[in-house]
Amino acid sequence: MTTLDLWPIGNCQVSALVDREGRFVWGCVPRVDGDPLFSALLGGEEPDAGYWGICLEDSVSIEQEYIRNTPILVTTHRDSHGGAIEVIDFCPRFQREGRTYRPVAFARIVRPIEGSPRVRIALRPTCGWGGGCREQIGGSNHLRLLMDTIALRLTTTAPIAMVQGEHAFRVERPLHFFLGPDESFQGDLASTVDLMLYRTTQEWQGWVRGLAVPLEWQEVVIRCAITLKLCQHEETGAIVAALTTSVPEHAGSQRNWDYRYCWIRDAYYTVQALNRLGALDVLEGYLGYLRNIVDGARGGHIQPLYGVLGEAQLPERIEESLGGYRGMGPVRVGNQAAEQIQHDAYGQIVLCSVHAFFDHRLFRQSGIEDFEALERVGERAWAYYDQPDAGLWELRTRQSVHTYSSAMCWAACDRLANAAERLKLPEREALWSERAQVIRERIESAAWREDTRRMSATFAGDDLDASVLQLLDLRFLEADDPRFLDTLVAIEKGLRRGSTMLRYDTEDDFGLPETAFNVCTFWLIEALFLTGRSDEARALFEEMLSRCTAAGLLSEDIDPQSGELWGNYPQTYSLVGMINCAAMLSKPWSSIR
Repeated sequence: MTTLDLWPIGNCQVSALVDREGRFVWGCVPRVDGDPLFSALLGGEEPDAGYWGICLEDSVSIEQEYIRNTPILVTTHRDSHGGAIEVIDFCPRFQREGRTYRPVAFARIVRPIEGSPRVRIALRPTCGWGGGCREQIGGSNHLRLLMDTIALRLTTTAPIAMVQGEHAFRVERPLHFFLGPDESFQGDLASTVDLMLYRTTQEWQGWVRGLAVPLEWQEVVIRCAITLKLCQHEETGAIVAALTTSVPEHAGSQRNWDYRYCWIRDAYYTVQALNRLGALDVLEGYLGYLRNIVDGARGGHIQPLYGVLGEAQLPERIEESLGGYRGMGPVRVGNQAAEQIQHDAYGQIVLCSVHAFFDHRLFRQSGIEDFEALERVGERAWAYYDQPDAGLWELRTRQSVHTYSSAMCWAACDRLANAAERLKLPEREALWSERAQVIRERIESAAWREDTRRMSATFAGDDLDASVLQLLDLRFLEADDPRFLDTLVAIEKGLRRGSTMLRYDTEDDFGLPETAFNVCTFWLIEALFLTGRSDEARALFEEMLSRCTAAGLLSEDIDPQSGELWGNYPQTYSLVGMINCAAMLSKPWSSIR
């Protein structure tokens, strides 16, 4: 049965998800939001195409692990006769001639390690969202795949006719596969791909070496950081919410969304977490992306999400040719949420950008021109902080004045005041401080419910929502504020389900939610720790880590009863939660010195 127990590989241009059988079952070209060359993940209950498998005859066991501190996967297959092979999967990424080499390419190396193993190569790509690809044998060692958007070429040292015919053959020497641009492969294939593997390993391990990780849970943090890096489209700096589309939030829910785009909100949380680790390259790339978004904003309006190239139009459609995850369609491409009004985006743009006014490590520190551009975003926050929107959960059929959105608008004004102080602009500092105070007073009067002793998720109702816990992270409320402590009690009582947290427990556009939202559980862990319940926080964090896939990752949602993962994968929100909680809960490095 198809599951989300998948291992991501990638190079910040393309990526693939590898299942527990060692098959590529998801991967889009020429970038993350493109046509899935490997679509079996969404191909129905028993898809017969959309994957790339390297199958060992009479296989009895399969073991998988990443090369340390990299997204390079090693799968070891063993057969019933004592034969074994090792398959190394990666996407090349390294510095070459002053630039980052990250082609639209997937590399695989098959090495015999014991006995006389026999393999069968099954390369069954899809084109046009589940359709067949035009294939051509291009010569003695390559096969061409002709797609509408790109032409690819598989170059290999394996017998090409055996690969195309899916015939079994003995592996007596290492085999190399390079699926990349449709052009002649330069140099000796085997030695060149081996060199690519070495240089890609060095590149990733060098990047990890620069991270400031906590003492405890280092492997967790490193794996999450690497995977978040894979979610950045490095060419533009955009950070996608997940690598997949249309994995449902729970069985038969129809809550199948395309997450292969850059949400301003999700990217804010991602760079915030990676900044804790000192991964400034991700921040700098994303700030460049944001500056282009702000420059292109119509009348200052900021959408909730954009394409990885900054596209504003992301029309949502359904692709009927793919049956969906376990046959649970629809498969959606594009996301209608791009058309929604979500006022929290103004705060998240400012929160990300203000860092660049203070951090001396950055190649490009922000100055007065950047501040003036951000002020246009701040003006929108000031104009709309108490106006209805769809909220961070992107409700499609109703709007309210959401406390979370209003608090983000407050943060925009508050942090602009900080930036103005940094730039020695006293009049601007005073203006933004005054506006922040006005918004604060409005939220405190409109969202607080004295009778039920909690902050409501909306100004007009008395709604429980896990997002209100973020008032602590935003520094809107302090951990010892009685209003926050009472709100935490109410949210735990109303939304906690065992060791998980719901976003809310009221009906939305699709009825009552059935699964918990993983990042909300991490928000709870942070709140527990900061309010003095550190033992409970650590226990809950360890339990959440036990829910991870073998790759050490999480999707968006989890079934509170069965613990099964649902929703798009790997989900940046969830990885951010693991990083933040590990950093918060860990013993200090000084404890071992």
